[in-house]
Formats: sequence, C-alpha cells, structure tokens
Amino acid sequence: MNEQEKPMMMSMALGVALAATAPASNELTVYNQGFGLVKEVRTIDLKAGRQTVAVEDVASMIEPASVSIHSLTDADSFEVLEQNYQFDLISPIAILNKSVGNRVRFVRTLGTQRDVLEGTLISAPTAIVGTPEGGSVHTYNGMVIRTDDGRIVLNPTGEIEVTEVPKGLISKPTLLWDLESKKAGPNHIELSYISRGMKWEADYVLTLLESSKADVQGWVTIDHQSGGTWEDAKLKLLAGDVQRARPAAPEMDAIALGSQMRKGAGGGFQEESLFEYHLYTLQRPATIRNKEIKQLSLLEGRNVPVVKRIIVDATRQFGRFFPGEGEIGTGDIKPQVRVEFVNDQKSGMGMPLPRGRVKVYQRDKSGSVQLLGEDNIDHTPRDEKVSLVVGRSFDIRATRKRTEFRRITDRSVQETFEIEVRNRKDSAETVTVIERFWGDWTIQKKSQEFVKEDSTTAVFTVRLDPNE
Repeated sequence: MNEQEKPMMMSMALGVALAATAPASNELTVYNQGFGLVKEVRTIDLKAGRQTVAVEDVASMIEPASVSIHSLTDADSFEVLEQNYQFDLISPIAILNKSVGNRVRFVRTLGTQRDVLEGTLISAPTAIVGTPEGGSVHTYNGMVIRTDDGRIVLNPTGEIEVTEVPKGLISKPTLLWDLESKKAGPNHIELSYISRGMKWEADYVLTLLESSKADVQGWVTIDHQSGGTWEDAKLKLLAGDVQRARPAAPEMDAIALGSQMRKGAGGGFQEESLFEYHLYTLQRPATIRNKEIKQLSLLEGRNVPVVKRIIVDATRQFGRFFPGEGEIGTGDIKPQVRVEFVNDQKSGMGMPLPRGRVKVYQRDKSGSVQLLGEDNIDHTPRDEKVSLVVGRSFDIRATRKRTEFRRITDRSVQETFEIEVRNRKDSAETVTVIERFWGDWTIQKKSQEFVKEDSTTAVFTVRLDPNE
C-alpha cells in the first residue's frame, strides 16, 4: 500500500456503520414453490456524507436484485449508490483456497513422532474428508505443499496452520451498501427482499365418522433452508397462482384458507383479500429457524357431510375410442372408491382450500384409527365439491364384455355390451356405472335408465342388495 492509498482507506473505514444485529421487527411471507418475502425493520447510525453500511444476518439464499430499502425516519434522508452482496463465508476450504501462494505450517504425526513442515501452499484441496464417525478432519484431498528444503509433499495428513485469515472472507452473509446520507443520526429503515430456500405445503386429515360425517383437520408445513433465522416474526401465507419471471424462480402456487376456520390456542390464521389472491396472517408470533420444518394448524371442520361413491368407469383412461379396434375396457373391473364433500358453509366448511395432500382415516371397532387412502387436491374455492380417490373396492366387482358387434356403414357400427356388477358384502351398496362415447351415438336398448351427463357420458346408478 502506498502513501496515497492510506488516507482513502482510513476514511472509508471511519465511515462504516453496522446495522443492528437483531431487527426490531420481522415479517415473513412464504410461498410454496421455494421462496419467501422477508421484511425487517432495522436501525442504523448514519454519519453525514458518503459511507459504507454493512447489514449482516440476511438469508444466504437472498436474491440481491430483489432488495428494497425504505427509510421510516425520513424518506429522503439518504440515497443508496451501490449495493454488494458478500457471501464468501469462512470455512477451512475457503481459507485454504485463498491461501494458495502463502506460507503455511503443517504438523503431522508419524507413529510417535511429530513432523513439522513449513513451506508454501501451491495447491488447495477441493474437498475435506472427516472420519466415518464424523470426527475431526484428517485428510486434505488435492493439497500440495512445497517445503523450504525444496520437497513437494502431496496430500499430507495432519493439522495445517495459516498465518492469517485471508481478506474477503466473512462470518455471515452480508449486504454492503455505499450510500450518501444528508444528515447524521439514527435512522430506522425497512429492508425487504426475496429469498429462495423457503416453501410450504398443505396437508389434510379427513377422519370418517358414523352417519356419513367426517372431521377435517388442515395443517401447513413450512420447510425452511434459506440460511436465515427470524425470531418472533409475523408469518403470512399467500393464496393464488403468482407469476414469476424465469429464470429467477418457477411459477409459485399459494394457499387459501377461509374465514370459517377455527382458531387454535393463541390465535390461528386470519384471511384478507389481496388483488386476485388471499393473504392469511398467523395471529401470533412465530420463530422460523434455518434448517427447520415447522407445522402449524391451518383449519378445522367438524361433522362435515360426506358421500362415498363406488364407480365403475371402464373406458376413462383409454383416450379416444375407435369402434371395432379391439375390446377396450372389457374384462374384470375393480371399482374405484371416492369420498366426496361440498366445501360450503352448510357443510361446516366454506374455506378456500390450498392445494395439498389429503389422508383419509376411519376408526375400527376397537377405536383405532386406520388409513384408508390418500389423494391430492388442487386449490379449491368455496362452494366447490372435493372428490377424493381413496382406493379400489374389495367386495364390489364388475365384468364388462362386448357380446355383439356389427358394422352398419364405413362410419357407423352397432355394439352390445353387458356389464355385470356383483356385491359380495352383507350390506346394500349403490354403484355408479359410467359409459363413455365419442362422435354421434344413440343407446337403442337398455336394461335400466341412465342420465346423459354430457355429450360423451351416460351414467347408470345401480342399487345392489347384499350378495346381489
């Protein structure tokens, strides 16, 4: 460093102001496609004029281009000229990589003897390997040292000492601002930014009760890996499909709850409309720690009316049906079992439901809860039907076969199908049989009535007595 550089560096050092290590307040909005919006209120002690401000303890997966700074003390009190995000954190690998070309001291044990090597580090390791039990580091892969007597030592095993921590390494992820302040004194600022490494998902438990009722419990699970920790934060979840430009992040999905949800101890989530979305705020502080999975109670519905449906839908998965090209959807069929309810206030719900997984349970005769099946639901607004595929029926079977086929013209055929449905239970059941058609079609003969649900679907409702 020459004499001309010294005053400049000393002036810069005097101008550094560190933001408060612990923000006065935190707010966190989590989206369920891997990112979150962080808002903090901090206090910095500014000097008049140009200076550097270091803000530590930000998320290590911050998107630097998303940072917004706003003074709560005086909106025009300062101007940010430049921002840098420093994330080269101190670690053994980082120190060694920045020490290439510098003198090092290496101590290794050969039997009962301690051997000390001194020289220049000419190649740093690309990985550090510890003991299988997770103990201390014992191997430096890729390390090369030129000793003072001219020897080249490859991958030595032992302890290495460096004379100093190389410049440019920091202990915490840091935002560094070059700003111009109009006046000196404490300044309260609002800092907001987007960080990756946060996501949530909704999970539901639907427990079937007697008399075609069910209890519904909703949970939200937050998976936090952003590198930051927020104590007693105001937690918010956004509901809706928010578009994000690529490649910054994938399109996000969000959550919707409802005003009819029951609040747990200490307060649950409260809903408000925001643009074309729903915003839900937890009515108590929550601490969100790095590398933590947190579950919060989301909603509850009691004695929700449900309907069990047993469905024979032989041709649903076969795509467009070309008559005469094989017997599509024939043979033995295991009917699909669904549990359905309407998401309205009359049913004890009326809560917009976020996309998530639903597990369906029922208690056996001894009172133990048993899993019946699980299914995924999409975002479901109020007053819409939720239809869950639980599994396949064990005691209800169907057989579908084509008994006649006749081609009338090049563009029309006449077919006869026989569908036999068998109930092997000791109780009566109702089975829904769905037949699908394409093009112009007419049913000329039938054994029972049906409902034409749409232009391609005929629905038969079959009531079966025990063992019928």
